[in-house]
Amino acid sequence: MTKIDDLFSQLRTSGKKALMPFVTAGDPDLQFTADVIRELDRRGCTMCEVGIPYSDPIADGPVIQASYTRALAHKIKVQQILAMLGKVSSEVKMPIVTMVSFAIIHRYGPEKFVADAKAAGVCGAIVPDLLVEEADRFSAICKAADFNLIELVTPTTPRERALRIANSSTGFLYYVSIAGITGERTQLPPDLVENVGWLKSQTKLPICIGFGISQPEHVKLLAPVSDGLIVGSAIVRRVAEAATRPRGEVLKEVGEYVSTLLAALA
Repeated sequence: MTKIDDLFSQLRTSGKKALMPFVTAGDPDLQFTADVIRELDRRGCTMCEVGIPYSDPIADGPVIQASYTRALAHKIKVQQILAMLGKVSSEVKMPIVTMVSFAIIHRYGPEKFVADAKAAGVCGAIVPDLLVEEADRFSAICKAADFNLIELVTPTTPRERALRIANSSTGFLYYVSIAGITGERTQLPPDLVENVGWLKSQTKLPICIGFGISQPEHVKLLAPVSDGLIVGSAIVRRVAEAATRPRGEVLKEVGEYVSTLLAALA
C-alpha cells in the first residue's frame, strides 16, 4: 500500500488531485464495508477514510449519525474493524485512514491503537476532537510509529491557531468547508476558495477539503485550490440502502457515483 506522503508526492508530480471517500465501518456490516472499500479502489479513488462508529457525534450530520447508530446496534468493536481493515488493506492500492474520536483512542490505549491500526495497514487517523493544545503526547506516539495524525481546520479557526494545527499534523490537513455538520449541500461558502488558498500559502502539507462535497460541480470548483476532496454523506447514504436492496446493485451505484466525481477531477 502506498504511504500518504508518497501518494501526494506522486499526485503533485502528475498534477492530479486526490478523491477520498468516507465509509462507516460496519454499516450494514463489516463484510459490505470491505466490499465497498474494494469497489472504491477499483474505481480509482485515491484514499479511503473509514469512520469508527462513536455514540456521541462530532460534527456528524444526520446521515452519518444514523450510520453510526446502526453499526453500534450490532455491537461492533474496534478490534473487529481493525481485523477487517487488516484483510482488505493488503488487497487495495489506496491508503486507508480512520476517522476516530480521541475518546475511543484514549480508552483503547494510544500506543496500542497506533500499533494495532498500523499492523492492520492503516496509514493514519483523523481525530476531530483532539485539541491542538492537548495533541503533543499523541502526536509524539504517532511520529515515533510513522503513523499520520491528521487534524482539522475550520472556517472559524483563527489563522494563528490554524498554523499551529498545521504544524502538529502529518500526512495532510483536513479543511472543513463549512461551519456546521457534515451533509450533502447544493452550495458551498463563497469564501472557501480564498480561505484554503491562504492556508496553502502557509504550509507545505497537502490540504484536503471535506464536509458538504457531493457534486461534480463542487469537485471542479475546489480541485484547483486543494490537494484532495473528501466525500462522505453522499456515499454513506447510498451504502445504507444495502440493508434493504440487493447488495450488488448498491455496490455498483456507489462505484458509478464516485466515477462521476473522479471524472470531474480529470
